[in-house]
Amino acid sequence: MAVWRSDRTGGDTKTPKSRRTLLLAQIAVDALRQRKVAQAADRLKVGELWHDTGLVFTTTIGTMLDQHNFRRGFRQITWAAGLGAEWVPRELRHTFVSIMSAGGVPVEEIARVAGHQQTSTTELVYRRELRPVITTGAEIMDRIFSS
Repeated sequence: MAVWRSDRTGGDTKTPKSRRTLLLAQIAVDALRQRKVAQAADRLKVGELWHDTGLVFTTTIGTMLDQHNFRRGFRQITWAAGLGAEWVPRELRHTFVSIMSAGGVPVEEIARVAGHQQTSTTELVYRRELRPVITTGAEIMDRIFSS
């Protein structure tokens, strides 16, 4: 659950190691600023009906999104992006790790950013190559037969 304050209290994370400071990409910072403006507009529109929960992502009256609202909104986003409606939110974590891997980030750094204690978790559970993995055989055959 995302909150506007930077300090979380009371069991928000799984392990002490998962409590870390991460720099947000500028595109994420910009999106959060836009969200804050939109939320302020919602607050003004509904007046006294607003529930000040401190949450970043809320209904139009400030209450917590339930899982059905969240998934419905998530499907609308993936559909509009041309990805279809089959994605689920947890796949964002896998996608993030895969993009970092495809970008050449060392697995040790990916594990650190993802909060994994061991690189084996990152490699076996989260990392999915975005391009075909088995290219070595074809590359070697091309080299052999093109000379």
